Amino acid sequence: MQLVSTKAADSRDAAQWQARVDLAAAHRLAVMQGFSEGIFNHLTLAVPGRSDGFYINPFGLHWSEVTASNLITVSYDGKVLEGDGVVERSAFCIHAPIHRLNRKHACVLHTHMPYASALTRLEEPQIKAIGQTEIGFLDEIAYDDQYTGLAYDPAEGERLSGVLGDKSILFMANHGVLVCGETVAKAYDRLYYLERACQVQVFAMWTGQRLKEVAKPVVEKTINQFHTGPVYGNKPAAEHHFAALKRMLDRKEPDYLD
Repeated sequence: MQLVSTKAADSRDAAQWQARVDLAAAHRLAVMQGFSEGIFNHLTLAVPGRSDGFYINPFGLHWSEVTASNLITVSYDGKVLEGDGVVERSAFCIHAPIHRLNRKHACVLHTHMPYASALTRLEEPQIKAIGQTEIGFLDEIAYDDQYTGLAYDPAEGERLSGVLGDKSILFMANHGVLVCGETVAKAYDRLYYLERACQVQVFAMWTGQRLKEVAKPVVEKTINQFHTGPVYGNKPAAEHHFAALKRMLDRKEPDYLD
């Protein structure tokens, strides 16, 4: 019986360390790919094997300094359970309610990345069906049209969680975006391609010419293809993408693993 318990503990510890590694990688990649904003914005991940907290970088640490070991564990009521540092107030007020109220969103990435954030400044911020990448997001996005000021009350996170619902992406009016996923790999893959889609849409809008939208039947067909596409090597494309990005980090910034 003790052997089984030890194996279970070892498995949990391994999963928690891998979660830390993946979240640290996401921070480093966000800097490398132009998604970060100084010491602000927040990338969080529910702690595997636990139901009472999530990982986040301590406030004041630049994302380029984040490592697997310096992430802190924060409870859903704001207490630091493990690690050194404090959690930024709006990070807690946005992320804790979303993690608590929608457990499928294990990873929650909030950024002010420029092209997606540019669209949130528009009266009509919607991603348009003007290309393949854009179509892949059409049924994944919820739009919040209320900017309420700085998120210093958990009630705001609860409101945002309600707007997000079962979607994986939230456009936050006059603010930025939230991108969620069951794993860091899935969330970061969405974050990366969302910014690419927003960038292309902004570029297309800059031309001043009429946008060429894809016909509705083709949009529906393409969305279905995204949902039912092939799996390579028994894992989704997002996992392959994130693994490739981590290999790039292994060559350039291996200290994220510390």
